[in-house]
Amino acid sequence: MKLMYALWGAGLGERLRGEELRKELTGLGVSAFQVNVRDADVEAAQVRHTTYDAPIDAIVSVWTEGEHESVTAALRSVADEVNGWIVDERRPIEPPVVADGERTEALANIAILRIPEDLTREEWLHRWHVLHTPVAIETQDTFGYVQNTVTAAITDGKPVDALVEELFPMAAMTSAHAFYGSGGDDAELQRRVTAMMESVVRFGAHLNLDLVPTSRYFFTLG
Repeated sequence: MKLMYALWGAGLGERLRGEELRKELTGLGVSAFQVNVRDADVEAAQVRHTTYDAPIDAIVSVWTEGEHESVTAALRSVADEVNGWIVDERRPIEPPVVADGERTEALANIAILRIPEDLTREEWLHRWHVLHTPVAIETQDTFGYVQNTVTAAITDGKPVDALVEELFPMAAMTSAHAFYGSGGDDAELQRRVTAMMESVVRFGAHLNLDLVPTSRYFFTLG
């Protein structure tokens, strides 16, 4: 089972990556733990959105065979506020393997999506998974792409239907050409931006969106 959480609080990067929390999670049956934190390494990222009163400070992913209640309690002990979900994961582009605890050399963007009122869940999933995925891969310079569809909320909080993880070159923080992989060709950049935006609009991902630029750290536990 994969769980994902949005967290708020100062200094979360150090506490989430600390040995004490990892030991506690291991004891709870967690096999892997990923920390995505909004920190100084991605401060220059020019594109970000929030629908919350305060921007999300970190997003963590937890793989476990245990109960989610105990994991949620452990995370609440280090954060001021926690929103969590059970998700169904798809990996159109497998992220690169990085040594435990080392920062992935990437701008790790996480987008939080919500289904528009005029689309059924089934149609929304079709437009996202089937129609949009190849467009996103073709038009952006991503080297990691994970789609997480929410199957259940495990805390109170604003409704969320999906969380998308995408890895970009660090230069993509300030360069549209680096983000879209257009090689400095302005016409190609415009073509890619147009195709991507048209596809995004088709499943309503341009509305009610949170976009969090983060640094990504992965830990194998157990």
